Order: sequence, then structure tokens, then C-alpha cells
Amino acid sequence: MAIVVRPATNFADVSTLLGPKKSADANICWCLSYRVPHKVNQSLAGQQRGEYVAKLCSQDPAPGVLAYDGDEVVGWAAVHPRADTTFAHSRKIPHVEVDGVWSVWCFRVRPGHRKQGIVHHLLAGAVEFARDNGATSIEGYPVDNGDRRVDLTMAYVGTRAVFEAAGFTKAADTTSVLAGFPRVLMRLALTPAGTT
Repeated sequence: MAIVVRPATNFADVSTLLGPKKSADANICWCLSYRVPHKVNQSLAGQQRGEYVAKLCSQDPAPGVLAYDGDEVVGWAAVHPRADTTFAHSRKIPHVEVDGVWSVWCFRVRPGHRKQGIVHHLLAGAVEFARDNGATSIEGYPVDNGDRRVDLTMAYVGTRAVFEAAGFTKAADTTSVLAGFPRVLMRLALTPAGTT
């Protein structure tokens, strides 16, 4: 399996990972809850949510990255400058640094492709995407679950072990809890693209 990670500019592929499975009018997240202000998120319903994401896919930078196994899209990670996310104003996630920070906060892997290391590829791709777009550091807010199992529906934020495997280190505790597990702020300093 040769996984390739690319910017999420193809809305059809983003829709495959994030879109509704049954009704186009379904009011699902579309990975907007941390990406847009709360009032905007609450104002979008049904197909409006997908239309909003389609606009994000046409902007620079793209709203995240997609993992491909050949031509098949198999995974998604949301990554964007923290200043343009709700993490910029979070009371539960501390700010360790202000300028040049990007956030990675949501992972989705298609059924049939799970437990194959796709999340590791997505995180590495998110790091490179942030670096290529001028980020000085990148942070995530995974659960600190130790060796305990995390329910699949709550594993979207990633685990501390996944971030540590990618070279991230714990920068701070948070007051955020997900599925009974504390979330921690994990950070990775980045050197500019093209430098050694």
C-alpha cells in the first residue's frame, strides 16, 4: 500500500469522507465545528454545510488533507492556521504560542481501511502541508488515553501516542475531556520548507 497525502481541493473526495451517507439534507458535522465561528456553524443546515465546505475546498489553503491509496480516497485530516479556527478563542485549550501556529484536529479513515496506519500518513501529510504554507509550528489536541481503547466515534481527535510517533511533544494540559479522556496539547516546531 503506497499512501499519498494531498491538499483537500477535490470536493467530491472530501464529500466521500465527510458527507452524508444517506440523505443529502442530513445535518452532519462536515468537520466545520472547529473550523468556523460557532454562530456560522449553527446557522448552516443540511446541504448548506456541504456547500460551505465546497467553497473552502476552492480556497487557498485548502481546509485539510486527503489520503489516497492509488486513486481511492481513504482518509481526511482537518488542518488550518489556528487563528482561523475556534481554537484561537478556546477557554479549554491554552495558547502556548500565537504567531504562525497551525492546528490539526480531525481524522477520518474510511471503513475497510482502518488499522492500516492511515492516521499516521494523514498526520505526516498535515505537518508537511502546514510547513509548505509557512507554519512555524503545528499543534493537535488528542486524547491522552494511555493504553485504553478509545471508542471509534471519539477517536477523531487522534491519540497522544499517534502524535508522539510523529515527533510531537506535550506542551500543555487542557481542560477539555472527550469520552472520559483528558485531551492534551501536542506541538511540533517546524523549519520552513526548503531549509535544512
